[in-house]
Amino acid sequence: MNKQNVLAMHRVRSLKIRHVLSRRAAGRRRWLRPRWVAVVIGGVAVAVTTFLVADSGSGPTGPKALTSDQASRLAVTRFLNYQAGGRALTINVPNTAGGLTITGSIDYRGKIGYGVVHGTGRDTSSDGLIEWTATTVFVHPMAKAPAKAPARPPGSGWYSRPLQRYGSSLDSSLAIALKLGSDRPDNAELLPQNGAAWVGQDRLDGHQVDIMTGPSARATSGPAGAGAVRYWIGSDGTMYRVRVGVASASEPVVIDFDTQKYVPVRPVPGATPTR
Repeated sequence: MNKQNVLAMHRVRSLKIRHVLSRRAAGRRRWLRPRWVAVVIGGVAVAVTTFLVADSGSGPTGPKALTSDQASRLAVTRFLNYQAGGRALTINVPNTAGGLTITGSIDYRGKIGYGVVHGTGRDTSSDGLIEWTATTVFVHPMAKAPAKAPARPPGSGWYSRPLQRYGSSLDSSLAIALKLGSDRPDNAELLPQNGAAWVGQDRLDGHQVDIMTGPSARATSGPAGAGAVRYWIGSDGTMYRVRVGVASASEPVVIDFDTQKYVPVRPVPGATPTR
C-alpha cells in the first residue's frame, strides 16, 4: 500500500470518529470544550479483563457484526466520559449475602470515585461513605448511611486500605468503573476484529440505545475463559449502562450512569490506615 492510500485511510477513520463526536455535541451540551484526541492504534474497549468471567446474560437478538456507525460509537464512548470530566453513576455489586449499591460520582480526569454504600439483604456491614482510586480504597463506616453522599467528604473517620485486584467483587467493581473513562478514543477498525459485536436494542430511562459487547478477553490478553463487557450506548455515543461479570461473583456487576446529578469529587481530607 503506497503512502497516499495509507494517509487516505487515516483521514476516513478520523472523519468517522469526528462525526460521532459532532453529533453528540449538537444533541447534548457539555460543560467542557470538546477537543480531538487521535485514535489509539491497537486500543480496546475496556482494559478490565483481570476481573472478568463469561457474561452469562443472553442478548435480545444478536450478536451481529458492528456497522461502521456502531463501531465508531463504541470507540468513543469511554472518551466521552473522560471529555465530560465526570459522570454520576450507580454501581450494583452482587454478593451472596445480599449485594451492595454504590451511588455517587467518578471524576474521569482525576481518576477518583466517591459515593455512599448501602447493603441489601443481610449485607449491611459495608454501609457508609467510600472513595477510591486505582490503588486505594477509603471507607467511612456509618450505621445509618444517607441516601446521597455529602458533597464535601467528612474531615475524619476514614480508613484506608489497598484496592484488591483479586477475590473482592466490590473492589473489582470499583476498578472497572474507573476504567470506563479514557483520554483518547479506541480504534474503531480493530473493535470488530477483536470480537466486539452488536447484541440488540433497548430503551433505557427514555434513551434509545444499542447494546454492544466489547472485545473478547483473548483479544485483550485476558485470562482464559473471560467474557466481554456489555455496553448500552446512545445514538451519540453516550454510555448509559455497563454490565460485566467478575470472577468473585456469580451474577454480573451493573453500572448505570446519570442516575442522579453529578457532584464533583473532592479528595478525602485524611485517612487512617486500616488496623
